[in-house]
Amino acid sequence: MARKPEKLPVYLQVQRFVEELIDSADYGPGDHIPSERALAEQLNVNRLTVRKAIDRIVSEGKLERNSTNGTRIPKPRLLRPVEPLNIGGITRVIQLSGGEPSVRLLHFELAKAQESIAKHLSIPVGSDIVVIRRLWKVDDTPIVIETSYIPSSSVPGLAAEDLTAGQSLYSVLKERYGIIAAPTTKTISIHVPTAFEEQTLMLSPHSSTLLMRLIVEDGQGRPIEYVRSVNHPIHVNFSATAQNAP
Repeated sequence: MARKPEKLPVYLQVQRFVEELIDSADYGPGDHIPSERALAEQLNVNRLTVRKAIDRIVSEGKLERNSTNGTRIPKPRLLRPVEPLNIGGITRVIQLSGGEPSVRLLHFELAKAQESIAKHLSIPVGSDIVVIRRLWKVDDTPIVIETSYIPSSSVPGLAAEDLTAGQSLYSVLKERYGIIAAPTTKTISIHVPTAFEEQTLMLSPHSSTLLMRLIVEDGQGRPIEYVRSVNHPIHVNFSATAQNAP
């Protein structure tokens, strides 16, 4: 005999209802959801059951509580422009968004360019490259893991110590190597994070992130950096400015 499907506990049913509510087109960042009392009456359940469901959603970062204004969908901590801007890195974008940026160097190594990286940088496979991975935070909240791949020939002598104190990579490129970086191609796609990315960005299980790939060129149009940027799905939003038709 086939087993009957197990019924979800009531608090999980409420959690699913609220998650579908905040994912709908009627709600967006900064919007308040109905009160616990209103939800309890609407769903005909105990208010404590609603609170338990909402507590679980808050713990995943999808909602936030305010002692005076109720519960709302969090506003993104960073609004990243899709269009190429004058290069300034994430620090400048965070500052323009009104946040307090900080960065930590996670990884630095000299490596050989694999085929995919070599293609982006227009260099032969096996060429020497520098790999730099950093974690960006806004107001102490982790939001972006960014990995840069740079031809070693462009940055001779570059070492981890040059970036451990949070120095701007683009300032180092300009001041030490005379490279004025300019962003060119950006692509954005859905990405399933690795275990490391999930842990570092403090993501809830089974989250998806936005992956941005960026090629940066020098003043002569030569690729000098390929960037792989993993963005927190809640704390980072991308914005695009409408272009006027010709």
